[in-house]
Amino acid sequence: MIKIIDLYCGIGGMRLGFEQATKNLKTPTKCILSSEIDKFCIQTYISNFGVSNFFGDLTKLNSKKEILKIIPDFDLLLAGFPCQPFSRAGKKKGFDDKRGNHFFIINKILKVKKPKAFLLENVKFLKSHDNGRTLNEMLRNLRKNYYVPDPAFLNSKDFGLPQNRDRIFIVGFLKKNEVFEFPKPTQKTTSVGRILEKYVSNSYVISDRLWSGHKKRKIRHKKNGNGFGFSIVDKNNHYTNTLSARYHKDGGEILISRGKKKNPRMLTERECARLQGFPDSFKIPVSRVRAYQQFGNSVSVNVIKVIAKNIIRYLDKRIVSIKKVS
Repeated sequence: MIKIIDLYCGIGGMRLGFEQATKNLKTPTKCILSSEIDKFCIQTYISNFGVSNFFGDLTKLNSKKEILKIIPDFDLLLAGFPCQPFSRAGKKKGFDDKRGNHFFIINKILKVKKPKAFLLENVKFLKSHDNGRTLNEMLRNLRKNYYVPDPAFLNSKDFGLPQNRDRIFIVGFLKKNEVFEFPKPTQKTTSVGRILEKYVSNSYVISDRLWSGHKKRKIRHKKNGNGFGFSIVDKNNHYTNTLSARYHKDGGEILISRGKKKNPRMLTERECARLQGFPDSFKIPVSRVRAYQQFGNSVSVNVIKVIAKNIIRYLDKRIVSIKKVS
């Protein structure tokens, strides 16, 4: 039994990927604590995983005593901690942003509870934030108590999903058995058509005004010498741009072609879920806007699944072979 805690859990993408990886193994997984403050994410999480042991604002865990009281013993910490302070699209304040300090909360929990391993996820730009000093500070703190190999940058399009989504992943182990290796790209061919629904309501088609605005902005950006503007794809494209939490505003990063002389459309909620590797059985109990935000903020389940398989191999050398996870 691998006991996990799922911090900054969002809608549960990290937990789902880990559970998928262990589904056919003799070592089952049990999530014993989840943490999230967004009530709509909690709604989606509970709809899919059931009522869990939830704890809200982790900033309230200010002391070792509080951590020991609130957080039960566990084996693996999962955390997709807030990325806005380190994002190219955000203000990039790093540790000066109170959200950036959530890393130190995670580190404090690791120091107090000393689980066997952890898996952290964030935006790619974390590597170069503050000329690399931010990431180096994180690694310096983590390596005081853990074996932490160099972080990996894995792209969703290399693991069976038609989305160009590059993210940084950091793993750590309390005991070093050997050199940990991140998974290699699967080289599976992807296509946008695989995630598209057959019948889509006209309510997803963007208006003439919005479409006109997209085209004007693209012309303006091109004139200024940058590549910003809308991105339009069809079923034959291998992958889309990165799905973001702001997708609900205008859909500009991923528009689906409906043919010449027709306005393109936005992705449906289910298509967003598929783009991130969530199965069709995954329930979406929230509004369209909330769903766009949630899937845009989520991790790609396929990527978590392959990392989780390597973590399990590393933690338990008694497992001679890993059954293929469908």
